[in-house]
Amino acid sequence: MNLSEGRDLAVLARLGDASGRDLLDVHTDPDHHRSVFTMVGEQAPRAVAALAVELVDLRRHEGVHPRFGMVDVVPFVPLRDAVLADAVRARDDFARWAAATLDVPCFLYGPLPSRSGGPPGLERTLPEVRRGAFRTLVPDLGPPVPHRSAGAMAVGARPLLVAYNLWLTEPDLDRARAIATAIRSPQLRTLGLAVGDHVMVSCNLVDPVALGPAQAWDQVAEHAAIARAELVGLVPEAVLRATPEARWAPLDLAPDRTIEARLVAAGY
Repeated sequence: MNLSEGRDLAVLARLGDASGRDLLDVHTDPDHHRSVFTMVGEQAPRAVAALAVELVDLRRHEGVHPRFGMVDVVPFVPLRDAVLADAVRARDDFARWAAATLDVPCFLYGPLPSRSGGPPGLERTLPEVRRGAFRTLVPDLGPPVPHRSAGAMAVGARPLLVAYNLWLTEPDLDRARAIATAIRSPQLRTLGLAVGDHVMVSCNLVDPVALGPAQAWDQVAEHAAIARAELVGLVPEAVLRATPEARWAPLDLAPDRTIEARLVAAGY
């Protein structure tokens, strides 16, 4: 779950407490004014979303990362023996709950039901939601206009992806944006962003086993010197196995930062 709050540590602590033992990881960035909560199951996301709508006001929000909601993105991902259909069911249940209980409009992404504008199996991506929300797209559930303090939610069902930032040595935003455009592909979604006095190429690794952190680093490094890498959240263990161990530290990878390791540590 991606929340548009990255500065108020007291609020973040309360949100973390609301998720209980189901919280596997929190990544917070005050410049992005954004936090990524990695949670297990379906109850913790509801508890965190309900409290976030109560505590955080999007109207007073300023941050680097694009957002249209305070609880901005809620992706459901199948783990272990679960399949994408399980994630779709969890997504739809959450979106119905959020629309009815919190009065927040929800846009679905991933495989869409026929009521969302096409036959079953039609796919909508998160970038399509960001571009079209309240313009060419109406909410799939909830009111037709943004919640006055919480905006809207993008609620998705998708396979695992990895969020990953590569900070450039030279703070040249035009260059970061040009690099993001040059390397962007179906497996690698990218943005060039200015963060304080620095710039980054922000990446979503859509199929991180096929194109992982090492490949993303190498593609950016063909165009500019990289100061450091930043893993946002966790990676599947398969990504670690597919990456030479000598590269783990520079790529900001470690065995205790895998989903599988955190599940075991949480007692799952």
